[in-house]
Amino acid sequence: MVNPPADHPDSAAQVVAHVRRLIDRGALQPGARLPPERDLAHQVGVSRPTVRAGLRTLAALGVVRSRRGSGTYIPEGPPTLGAEALSFLAALHKFTVDDVYEVRLILEVGAAGLAALIGVPGLGLYLVAHALGVSVTVAPTTLTDTWWRMPVLILSAAANAWAEEVIMIGWLLTRLRQLGWSENRSLVVAAVLRGSYHLYQGLGGFVGNLVMGLVFGRVWQRNGRLWWLVGAHTLIDVVAFVGYGLLRGTVSWLP
Repeated sequence: MVNPPADHPDSAAQVVAHVRRLIDRGALQPGARLPPERDLAHQVGVSRPTVRAGLRTLAALGVVRSRRGSGTYIPEGPPTLGAEALSFLAALHKFTVDDVYEVRLILEVGAAGLAALIGVPGLGLYLVAHALGVSVTVAPTTLTDTWWRMPVLILSAAANAWAEEVIMIGWLLTRLRQLGWSENRSLVVAAVLRGSYHLYQGLGGFVGNLVMGLVFGRVWQRNGRLWWLVGAHTLIDVVAFVGYGLLRGTVSWLP
């Protein structure tokens, strides 16, 4: 009879590290099934109870999810961490409401900065392209001067931003990755597609949205924060929709 390996107190951490290495190498993708416990135990050199302990740690982190009678899988979506676990972490590390607010402020400023990075050059590109005759006159709104015009424009901006970023970034790039496409190839294809369905705006609309797709896609590939993109896109559209409605006919440089 072969005795099971004698586990070190930190053996469960070795299981966690082993799964992390598999993810880093691309051997485990979202939706993939982990090797059986027996295989993991052999690969890491620990007992099966230790493997289970490591998997419980990964499950608590939201990295894996067990399916009864099927096995353990990497979730398709982003990792989740329950509120109870978060409250324990906050208590242990002395996080306060002020700390959370400070982080939120940093993230919101990041969305505003991203909007400025894309929006200001985009407006300049549109004006230059229009002056050169290679861009049509785009009217973001044709609503008359009614009391509900501004709320409708803001809601429209948010809805457009949410729909486009969720589909073109969140869904499309994830799907292309699942199909085995490289990050760069997926990024270029998604950006060209985004620019192509804005060709009705002319060359300026195509180039501006192509660049926006490249920047937004790369940001999402690096940090996975889709709401940054939704927030930045919403700000860009709010400025375009509301600004056009307020400035139309009052400034000479606006087509």
